[in-house]
Amino acid sequence: MPSVNDISLRQLEYVVAVADTLGFRKAAELCHVSQPALSAQIQQLEDVLGVRLFERDKRRVMLTAAGEELVARARRVLTETGDILSAASRLSDPFSGVLHLGVIPTVAPYVLPEVVPAVTKKYPRLKLRLREEKTELLVRGLEEGRLDAALVALDAELGDVEQAVIAEDPFVVAAPPGHPVVKKERVPLKDLDEENVLLLEDGHCFRSQALALCRRVGAHEVDFRATSLTTLAQMVMSGEGSITLLPALAVPLENRLGQLAVRPLAPAPSRTLALVWRPGYPQGDALQALADTLRAAWPRPRESAKR
Repeated sequence: MPSVNDISLRQLEYVVAVADTLGFRKAAELCHVSQPALSAQIQQLEDVLGVRLFERDKRRVMLTAAGEELVARARRVLTETGDILSAASRLSDPFSGVLHLGVIPTVAPYVLPEVVPAVTKKYPRLKLRLREEKTELLVRGLEEGRLDAALVALDAELGDVEQAVIAEDPFVVAAPPGHPVVKKERVPLKDLDEENVLLLEDGHCFRSQALALCRRVGAHEVDFRATSLTTLAQMVMSGEGSITLLPALAVPLENRLGQLAVRPLAPAPSRTLALVWRPGYPQGDALQALADTLRAAWPRPRESAKR
């Protein structure tokens, strides 16, 4: 029976790296070690455990059934270890060191230029490491300890997280100038019935919310899925007759040239944006304080963005 003294955190780190990259060479590069050294450590761990973690040949690397379970446990061990180190380094100052923060793509370009300088000014010893990803990947990053916190929409499936609400972000209609749907100052939801609407591609939580709204009011999704809100805005500007839904947060940037007619909806659906982190994170109080800073620096709606 192996003991805990027979297993090192370094070995667990190497195993997780191979599981993530499905390649020993790539994993070695990720861990900044030579491939023979990494392979030897993994072989040693397999010998201690008495099970094979990976199937490997000249073409590919795959996790075994035992490897799937043990890698999941290794991730949890590394996450807990990271939390211990994080807690220790911040006991004297919770806003020193590195904070890994994830942000969804439908938020990042519209708020980071505003909030990052405010955070840096208030917490000069804090180093932000930002990652822009779709919600599913951010949630996985939180669970696996690669992220400390994330800015997301609470309307998405997030699992078990702690949260601090930052802002409500209403949806607006964006259409080419002169389009019938934007003749009113506020567009009743029923006026979207039978309209052709451009939406984001799968994986964006904003797509799920907008699609649910379209189905409820009888709007039709156009057979085109954009990778970003910028693409949606540009496609509507092209004047093909389609409209789109945007979060109000994005309007000042996406309609900075005033080529879209933008109108609020009545009643106004919205998404709730929040800072989230995994339960048990050792610096939850510090993240609550960070959320206060984010709220204070959060961009405010500007009427001049509407046309």
